[in-house]
Amino acid sequence: MNNHENNILILQAGELIDGTSKEVKKNISIVINGNSIVDVKPTGELNLPKELEHQIIDYSDKTILPGLVDSHVHLTGIGDGRSGDELSILPDEVLSINMANNAKKHLHSGVTTVRDCGAKNNTAFHLKKAAEMGIAETPRLVLSGRPLAIIGGHLSYFGEEITGINECRAAVRYLIKQGADFIKVTASGGSTKTSFPLRPSFSQDEMNVIVEEAHKFGKHVAAHCHNSESMIRSLTAGVDTIIHGVFKEYDGTNKYREDIVELMLENNIYMNPTLGPGLMRVEIMENKKKAGVFTDIDQEESDMVSIEHEHRMECFNRMHKAGVPMSAGSDSAWGAYEMGNYFLDIEGHVMGGQSPVEAMMSATSIASQSCWIENSVGSIESGKLADLIVLDESPVNQIENLRTVSQVIKDGKFIDRENLL
Repeated sequence: MNNHENNILILQAGELIDGTSKEVKKNISIVINGNSIVDVKPTGELNLPKELEHQIIDYSDKTILPGLVDSHVHLTGIGDGRSGDELSILPDEVLSINMANNAKKHLHSGVTTVRDCGAKNNTAFHLKKAAEMGIAETPRLVLSGRPLAIIGGHLSYFGEEITGINECRAAVRYLIKQGADFIKVTASGGSTKTSFPLRPSFSQDEMNVIVEEAHKFGKHVAAHCHNSESMIRSLTAGVDTIIHGVFKEYDGTNKYREDIVELMLENNIYMNPTLGPGLMRVEIMENKKKAGVFTDIDQEESDMVSIEHEHRMECFNRMHKAGVPMSAGSDSAWGAYEMGNYFLDIEGHVMGGQSPVEAMMSATSIASQSCWIENSVGSIESGKLADLIVLDESPVNQIENLRTVSQVIKDGKFIDRENLL
């Protein structure tokens, strides 16, 4: 072990969840040199040279796990319930300030890496530049920039409406030129008013070109899919992550499709189920009932929300049992889902059938794999970047304890959370 920076930090964990194993380890020491993890071993086996200057921090009564990786955020969102159509009319300058605040809030909650799945115009690239200059405190940023959409399609108001294979190819190339880390394509409609959630958006030829061009430049592709046909087209094209993964037929019928799952398993495709927004909507309805402001219209919406939530949970459970890798991602701050509440999505994974440790793996190592950054983050191993969180209470048997974050470490440095929380 070299000490070129003379900056050795040793964290003694009472409990360690390393992100790669379902095994929960006890009394483990994590050795950090600068911004990297250089050793992980039982505390009693750690043997450092006496002359080596180092600092030891005793967390023997706490749990340490990798910094959380949120594989689906929209930093441009506000989380106050407004629609994306309403959000898009705000000036880019306002959205940029909001993005910086959201990024800091998510970081302080324990999320050390985010994959932003679509922001208006160039706001995401501007945030990255601000972070590189040190004037914005953010998690690690994996950016798509503008999402690809058909004319009037989902998120089309964010600035990249394309038609035909030539425009698809050109759009991918231009985003990569601007610094996009991956390509986000809205393969179906969604919440955008002029879109059609039950219909695929791009043709098969268009999807094929988008994926081909992205892969040619070593970039991955994540596809927003709110119906089964859009999943089929995306998987046929070779996308790397399916987002939402809503099993719905053209007529709106909820129908789990084994053939789609088989395609995912054959090609080791990641599913980002985004359970948090549904849970948030359920929570909003429950709060209305408690407040005594629940109307007949609310009851109709509540019934619909419950049906869709149960369907999504059933599909999650069946995909998980089949072996589909589930990448946690909150989809905040879309709609009413405020940043800093990634925990809700992870708790949803447990409700859907994962164990707490499996859910934490979905939010660390599996999410990092989905984002193509597993070589640097997502687990506590020698050679990885020192992104970690410290919990006051163990989440192993109670996933809600993931909310008891007491320290956030990014790049081997403690984040000062007092000025926000």
